[in-house]
Amino acid sequence: MSDEEDIILSELDDEELVQQMFDDLYDGLKEEIEEAVNILLERKWAPYDILTKALVGGMTIVGADFRDGILFVPEVLLAANAMKGGMSILKPLLAETGAPRMGSMVIGTVKGDIHDIGKNLVAMMMEGAGFEVVDIGINNPVENYLEALEEHKPDILGMSALLTTTMPYMKVVIDTMVEQGKRDDYVVLVGGAPLNEEFGKAIGADGYCRDAAVAVEMAKDFVARKHNQLGA
Repeated sequence: MSDEEDIILSELDDEELVQQMFDDLYDGLKEEIEEAVNILLERKWAPYDILTKALVGGMTIVGADFRDGILFVPEVLLAANAMKGGMSILKPLLAETGAPRMGSMVIGTVKGDIHDIGKNLVAMMMEGAGFEVVDIGINNPVENYLEALEEHKPDILGMSALLTTTMPYMKVVIDTMVEQGKRDDYVVLVGGAPLNEEFGKAIGADGYCRDAAVAVEMAKDFVARKHNQLGA
């Protein structure tokens, strides 16, 4: 289809433009997403509405297709990168307007483990769902996690491991949190190829996430519950 090439974003009405953004996110088209975000801002859309209706809306479709095996990691990374382009425009504006946040998360790979593709994917998908994410990288000893929790006071701590040899270190982090009386302050989610639900339960995590799409769903559930308890 040759006419596909010639879509002029600024000529679309709001509804068509948002639909087009869903398609462009799905296809990982960063420049188009940045352009569309700027057009919506010019049309006096609130930054929070652009985030939730256009970007998070589009990433929700990406997340569902990733979960169902229609999309794979490379495509999701491209979509997330396009989302990041849009986010970089909105972030300073969201800070100014004090927009409501979904929640926040500190995420990192445990000590001895330098794998980060899964972790990066979770971080991107969480940002795509409207969470604020602090990624502390790879090979994190317990001190790094505790410092990040202290500094950022997130709702959620996410830990990942790809090796059977580094998995047990997650328990070290959780046990230390328990010793320091901080365990109940955070939702702890764990993930990584060698883990399973039994392991998550055994080490005292709140949840085991089989993949990034599950991580986002779980995070949303836990944060919603937390807000309900606070509101009750």
